[in-house]
Amino acid sequence: QAQLVESGGGLVQPGGSLRLSCAASRSIFSINVMGWYRQTPGNERELVANITSGGSTNYVDSVKGRFAISRDNAKNTVYLQMNSLKPEDTAVYYCNVETFRSSYGTRYIYWGQGTQVTVSS
Repeated sequence: QAQLVESGGGLVQPGGSLRLSCAASRSIFSINVMGWYRQTPGNERELVANITSGGSTNYVDSVKGRFAISRDNAKNTVYLQMNSLKPEDTAVYYCNVETFRSSYGTRYIYWGQGTQVTVSS
């Protein structure tokens, strides 16, 4: 069983929309930050958006106003709504989850398997 399972990627035309989902196993506790990264050939993996347990969000400049990250804590799931997609958004998108147990001071990082998003005519 994968600890993070991504879905929602695919092929979309420029200007279209996709919604990515990432479901974390309920065995993962004390989730602090959930987010999405993306990577294209020859480039470093970059942060797209993340969201804290309190609902604070952060976005890379290139997606501000177009993407929206949200989370459903009851489902241990994070979403990325992507609107007005551009060819430059084409990448493999990876879910990222950070846990922190304050009582133990223990932090763990989890990665999804990656889902391909292709924006093309």
